[in-house]
Amino acid sequence: MRKIKIGYFADGIWSHYAFLKIKNDPRFEFAFIVPRFDTQDHTLFDFAQRFSIPYIKSKDINSEEFIKKINHYQSEIFVSMSFNQIFKEPLISLPKLKTINCHAGKLPSYRGRNILNWVLINDEKEFGITVHYIDEGIDTGDIILQRTYPISEQDDYSTLLKKAHIECATVLHEALILFYNHQVFPTPQDHERGFYCPMRILGDELIDWNQNSRNIFNFIRSLNTPNLGAKSYIDQKPITIFKSQLIPNAPNYISTPGVVVGVHKNDIIVKTLDNTIRITDYLFDGKIKIGDRLKNETNL
Repeated sequence: MRKIKIGYFADGIWSHYAFLKIKNDPRFEFAFIVPRFDTQDHTLFDFAQRFSIPYIKSKDINSEEFIKKINHYQSEIFVSMSFNQIFKEPLISLPKLKTINCHAGKLPSYRGRNILNWVLINDEKEFGITVHYIDEGIDTGDIILQRTYPISEQDDYSTLLKKAHIECATVLHEALILFYNHQVFPTPQDHERGFYCPMRILGDELIDWNQNSRNIFNFIRSLNTPNLGAKSYIDQKPITIFKSQLIPNAPNYISTPGVVVGVHKNDIIVKTLDNTIRITDYLFDGKIKIGDRLKNETNL
């Protein structure tokens, strides 16, 4: 049976699901695995050991030394899944089927990083997963396959992440089947309507209370994992907020955004630019009372 040999550049949970889905398909085999150079991911190493797949680390995948090394394995296609180095020529075109990437974004919109955070912040009603050719831009190569998935009012970063982990593997596998069946008909991206999202960094988690309740609700749900959380400060003490609720028919009125206007059991009601929002899941070392002000760190 004919097999397509894959050079796999990968890291993290995304890559684990995809590896197993592809490995279980007899039409494909892994020629080698290249992890992130600074990886903390031991699962891919364990896969390499278990299935006798060469495991190659490289600080610079575009170096002549690395290209010479992997050329020995005669891969037919390179696949990038959550990899963090930029591919350049001649590496991109080294295999006969070239190099593809699986991106958890609806290209040409949402190029770049931390896409699942940004789609929630932007109040999108769906997110996309795209398999595309890699070129020398950032997520700008021709689209091979794209799927979209709805975002509900109950969704947050945690739920989208779980769905994306599974569906990225599915879409990547479907794209590889297109290659196997010689059914790839790529679509160029419309670069005029595309946009790029930067990586979120320390400080981006601070809540701007001078926004309306809907924007703040979306911001909080975009950061609601235990290792993230939206943040604010009360009397110079940090408060980490994981969940909030919009309040139906809350009156619109002018007052000071960020002021606590209600405390009900463990919930707090906070004034926003237009009305109020209910904070239902948070961490705070102290007691919160009506009149307290939530502020950005820079506004202490």
